Amino acid sequence: MAIDYEYLMGLPPLVVEQHFTARDTILYALGVGAGIAATTTRPECLQFVYEKHLAALPTLPTVLAYPGFWAKDPKYGITWQKLLHRDQWIEIHAEIPIEGSVRGEMKIDGIYDRGADKGALVSFSRRIFNADSGAPIATVGQVNVLRGRLPDRLVRLATHADQALLYRLCGDLNPLHADPAIAAAAGFERPILHGLASFGVVGLAVVCEVCGFSAAKLRRLEARFSSPVYPGETLEVAIWHEGPGKAAVEASVVERAVKVIGNGRIDYIPIG
Repeated sequence: MAIDYEYLMGLPPLVVEQHFTARDTILYALGVGAGIAATTTRPECLQFVYEKHLAALPTLPTVLAYPGFWAKDPKYGITWQKLLHRDQWIEIHAEIPIEGSVRGEMKIDGIYDRGADKGALVSFSRRIFNADSGAPIATVGQVNVLRGRLPDRLVRLATHADQALLYRLCGDLNPLHADPAIAAAAGFERPILHGLASFGVVGLAVVCEVCGFSAAKLRRLEARFSSPVYPGETLEVAIWHEGPGKAAVEASVVERAVKVIGNGRIDYIPIG
């Protein structure tokens, strides 16, 4: 699925209210191994699994007012089957209660596209409050890798068999792009297209698909060359929106299914 950056970033906090008991606090501690620790090597851990003088583990808020596997909801546009949990953090604001009523407010903090191969990163956090007093208890944060993300735009642009011969007249007379013998000595089956020619094709695609054919709207384009293009091949340029005026871009050769440009970034003036 394609991710709608503006939609996700504009969502109001996802609110969950929960009443939990000492039994839930003990169950959590047992789930993370406090029981076996208490009965073997760490008897001090009994405090986390026994109601007498019960204490809550500081990581308990990770499961308090938890919104569940929210990414599975189709409205978020996430390919949840390929989601990976990458980072986790917690900040404690007050003593963790062993029971009571809590309120969690989860929001998406940022979405960072790393291209088709690495997927996007989505970071989100959940602030947890005492539902009665409103006092903050903890903030829990997480970063997920969203693999399998489809691009927001795809455009195919063809190159011509003589395009390297034509492009070299722009100033780059390296014989690698014209002489078959030189190309063969360099390990290529035939002369390759100039990297800057491929870069220009990507720029053309961006101007057409993102800038509304207005060249003045493109402010920055950066990319990394990963494989050569042969004149006559078709470039498929994939674009992922990252927010107002920003996008990620990659390009592949259709005929060989090979990525030739990656780690691309675009800054542009949004249309309208």
